Amino acid sequence: MVAVVRELYGVFKLRIGFAIALSAAAGLAATPGPSLPFWNATALVLAVLLAAASAGAFNQFAERDLDARMVRTRERPFVSGRFTAGPFWLAIIGGLLVFSVMLAAWATNVVAATHVFLGAFVYGVVYTVWLKRRTWLNIVVGGLSGSFAVLAGAAAVDASLSAVPVCLAIVLFLWTPPHFWSLAMALREDYARAEVPMLPIVVGDVRAAKVILAHTVVLVALSLMPFIYGLGLVYLALAVIGGWVFVEKSIALVRTPGPAAARANFKASLLQLSLILVGAMADAWLPL
Repeated sequence: MVAVVRELYGVFKLRIGFAIALSAAAGLAATPGPSLPFWNATALVLAVLLAAASAGAFNQFAERDLDARMVRTRERPFVSGRFTAGPFWLAIIGGLLVFSVMLAAWATNVVAATHVFLGAFVYGVVYTVWLKRRTWLNIVVGGLSGSFAVLAGAAAVDASLSAVPVCLAIVLFLWTPPHFWSLAMALREDYARAEVPMLPIVVGDVRAAKVILAHTVVLVALSLMPFIYGLGLVYLALAVIGGWVFVEKSIALVRTPGPAAARANFKASLLQLSLILVGAMADAWLPL
């Protein structure tokens, strides 16, 4: 039973799903307006989590041929045959997405539900099916998935969207490429074997590291904008700390491009995102 639960956790990519749900919670908390009732807010965050889980499962369903060529993913259930990729799983994936969108619409409004759907659609179809195998821009466009989670949370409070959640959505969009490019550099052999055109595979580690650094600097600068538009000192402090670490690791990556520095940069990107999202939510609870 424990093994099955662990495999379901992996198939639905719930680790990523929880990060996306946290993004929705940050958008909800950072948006000026009347407080959403607790159960409505909880339902919205759950809807985002379920939509992300649906997209994550579809990603593994559609990419089982790629996963079979990568050491990191070749033991996934759809590859090993422990789960059979067929109509049954497509029905589960589709049903989960429909339920999540309906839940968001019932708990909040149609605008928020639309953002929930678009987040899953971008990751599951635009990124996975249309772009991932064709262009290094795959993850650039794919970054919109996290942005829609922030906008879903914001729209639950104010469907017209204010400056702070829009800034946070832009931050999520800019954060995704250097995060995944660092992972691709750390796992260069896997991505090359699977012929996935991630930036480090296309242009090499040296040039990719420079692009990652430039991208990170712009990201960190823009991550301070929510403070200018209304978030408080808690957010500013955490954004500065996370940004500093991310830039420092990106500089180290330029100096010594390769798997070790890329993995360190990947971890720094996770730290930065966590601090930004926690900061956005903490300011709603601890205004300074």
